[in-house]
Amino acid sequence: MHRFFIGVGLFLSVLFPACFSVAVADVVKPALVEITAKSGGEVSIDIRTSIEAMLTGINAQYKNTQDAPQAAEYDALRVLEAEQLQAVFEPFKPELLQQVWLKADGEPVKLRVGLVDIPEPGYTKVPRASVIVLEGQVAPDTENLQWYYPAAFGDNAVRVRQVNEQKEQWHWSDWQWIRKDEPSQPFSLTEVFRQPSTPGVIWSYIEIGFTHIVPKGLDHILFIIGIFLFSSRLKPLFWQVTMFTIAHTITLGLSMNGVISLPASMVEPLIALSIAYVGVENIFARNLHNSRLFLVFGFGLLHGLGFASILSDFGMPDGAFALALISFNVGVELGQIAIILAGYLLLSGWFGMREWYRSVVILPGSLLISAIGFYWMLERLEFL
Repeated sequence: MHRFFIGVGLFLSVLFPACFSVAVADVVKPALVEITAKSGGEVSIDIRTSIEAMLTGINAQYKNTQDAPQAAEYDALRVLEAEQLQAVFEPFKPELLQQVWLKADGEPVKLRVGLVDIPEPGYTKVPRASVIVLEGQVAPDTENLQWYYPAAFGDNAVRVRQVNEQKEQWHWSDWQWIRKDEPSQPFSLTEVFRQPSTPGVIWSYIEIGFTHIVPKGLDHILFIIGIFLFSSRLKPLFWQVTMFTIAHTITLGLSMNGVISLPASMVEPLIALSIAYVGVENIFARNLHNSRLFLVFGFGLLHGLGFASILSDFGMPDGAFALALISFNVGVELGQIAIILAGYLLLSGWFGMREWYRSVVILPGSLLISAIGFYWMLERLEFL
């Protein structure tokens, strides 16, 4: 028994500082690259990324930007006005053109930097996404394009849009997620206006939904753990997760259709507050009441707006909106189920019926979750 207590203590001692360190930082998101190839041969490349991370060399190897040796420089760039950051980025343009490349039928395409759109810093707790536009020219009969974005700048997701200006038709290819220091697979330009395959859409958006929970969504992970700790029995757990799922599906769909929208400066602190509240209620409540289900439903509506942020960046496929939305939610649910199964196999499946389970696992775990939630709320409100 004492070994179990020691194990729980070690687990909490590791999780507690780790969560607090993540709270004061952000994760570098993958760059989203959209290449437009027009029938006349004009090519433009929109790179949506963090210029601050690019300038300082903070890439995907840092799960916590504060772990990077350039963290202070990165934080200083984040608060600059758009015009100031433009001036800092100007000398970096030649290096950018040396690092990235586009090939048409295996031959390099000469690129130049066009528009650089940098938003004002705004709510600095959420990294701002700037857009860098590269321009070039390829032969009108080009059959394929291949893209390279170095790992030094981070991961990237890329897709190609074929545009027939005469017929006023266009079509996006499937996304390619590139997590290694390697070029994309060639994008065919001969299969014009081919719709994305159904299996491709399903798999891509399931993957996005799952990875948004595990391992990237620490705030959502803590919320699900808070729900899990409420009871070692599956029925109360099932009802809470069901309410949460229905709710975030509703707001995710409405948000992606532009029906509702809330600024991140409101959504992020409220998500943190929902985590804190679930932990507090675990301490005082012993049975599942309807009020708990309604609260979880309300918090699910809130988390749906958080999920929408990643889909807004990634975009939705033409003609397959519903399929992509459902697939993303399936991915989210698989991530949540993975968390619950891990908790069940590690804790409640073995010890859930023991009389000391509440005092040793539920209460300390819920206190920890509440403390982290309140800390995140204050940090996201910029009190810390």
